[in-house]
Amino acid sequence: MDSGAIRRRMALALSVLTAAGLLALAAPAEAHAAAAPCPGRKVRTLPFSTGSVHVYKSGGYVCSVTYAKNPGPRRSMSVSVQARGHRPVVRKGKYRKRTPAVTVYAGQRCVWVKGSVSGGSVSSGWILC
Repeated sequence: MDSGAIRRRMALALSVLTAAGLLALAAPAEAHAAAAPCPGRKVRTLPFSTGSVHVYKSGGYVCSVTYAKNPGPRRSMSVSVQARGHRPVVRKGKYRKRTPAVTVYAGQRCVWVKGSVSGGSVSSGWILC
């Protein structure tokens, strides 16, 4: 193999490694942007007229977030999670797209999840028993 062919192969290998490195740097940001707001797996989606509540479970923890059906201007939104035998943990305020996540330790207990967006709301009853 002559020295020109070796240089071309080295240049090709270097460009492939550079491209792979750039993709590796960009991937975590894209993965982070698409990541769920709660750890664990989604176990329920509770839809209602103006939005939906997504419920996640990981170990004994239950996490919930309320999403607006049509994100836009800030509006009143809330999310609440209550483990049976405990007080509810509530997040409410004016948000554009979703509420901050609410996480409670439920262990093996049932939970009651509520959410609302601009007058529309949902209440789960005791679930995940």
